[in-house]
Amino acid sequence: MAMALARLPLPPPSQLKFSIPLRRCCNCSSTLSQSDSKSSTAIATYRPAVILPGLGNNTNDYQKLALILKDYNVPTVVANVSRIDWLRNAAGLLDSNYWRGTLRPRPVLDWYLERVEEAMNEAKELAQGSTVSLIGHSAGGWLARVYLQEFGTSDVSLLLTLGTPHLAPPKGISGVIDQTRGLLDYVDKHCAKAVYTPELRYVCIAGRYIQGARLLGSSNSDNAEVPVEIDLPVGETTAISTSAPASATMRARFVGQGYKQVCGQADVWGDGVVPEMSAHLEGALNMTLDGVYHSPVGSDDETRPWYGSPAVVEQWIHHLLN
Repeated sequence: MAMALARLPLPPPSQLKFSIPLRRCCNCSSTLSQSDSKSSTAIATYRPAVILPGLGNNTNDYQKLALILKDYNVPTVVANVSRIDWLRNAAGLLDSNYWRGTLRPRPVLDWYLERVEEAMNEAKELAQGSTVSLIGHSAGGWLARVYLQEFGTSDVSLLLTLGTPHLAPPKGISGVIDQTRGLLDYVDKHCAKAVYTPELRYVCIAGRYIQGARLLGSSNSDNAEVPVEIDLPVGETTAISTSAPASATMRARFVGQGYKQVCGQADVWGDGVVPEMSAHLEGALNMTLDGVYHSPVGSDDETRPWYGSPAVVEQWIHHLLN
């Protein structure tokens, strides 16, 4: 996330060009690219980043990512969240809106918003008058949108989300239950829409780690896609996958049932938890990264890289350094 004394205007979204690498994330080597980046920015310090943990995660899960960002000269603060803190959400069970599926973020999630505000205050001290970037992982991404709605956007110039389920699951589909009990509906209706402007940029990153499958019957398998260099407007995917179709294994069927609860479909691609289509927002700069797993828990930088693995960070770090 670039901290600059003078901010240069961004080109129109239609002129943004992305060259797609001919490689899978898990085979990327981050050492050369990180050293190249650091050699060109050795004396630069960029605007601070605040990392917002996802549901069930804690602060320690993101310490390695924070160190990677600091290697790029990005001062980083991780919101102070423990796993047991998430039990506070059980207070929502006492709210009749929970049972009606019309739950609102406040007051149930006030504890989380307070942790974000604490981290933001720490980051603003580091920023020395500049803006701050928010990095929201999983639920931390849509909680960041709630924070911006409640506390304002004047101190934030970038919201980058990693595997965030932005879209509420469709209604009226058999076997699909909104696990947020209306929270995502609230965010969609009451929080500001995604934008990509010089003042505030939304960048939404999805992962393609495994294709789900229907529990019963055959699944539709997409053909592998050919990487190309493309010009795309904001709101469209700006990375092309080279993944081969997944076979309908028991694992794919299990993952597919998770995908179905999020987007209403089982036989879609995703990061193992969040479907690709749910991790993008209209109006944002949307990216899809191949071979990327959802969570730092259970990840491996070589065989199962997640959004915060070095080789994957290498593919989105430029948004923080602009």
